[in-house]
Amino acid sequence: MLTSQTVQCPYCGEPIELVLDASAGDQHYIEDCQVCCRPISVHVSADDEGEPRATVSGENEA
Repeated sequence: MLTSQTVQCPYCGEPIELVLDASAGDQHYIEDCQVCCRPISVHVSADDEGEPRATVSGENEA
């Protein structure tokens, strides 16, 4: 099941929409900001209801 979540880039502050896959379990990956092109560290985990939720940080903050 795919869901989307809007997060803010930790560098430029622009909103970015991420597509999250609930069937993949906990994840960690790097995705470039669509606006400033800097690498964002994305952590995805399931909330209490099993829905995936993403938290983001700068690449060196992860």
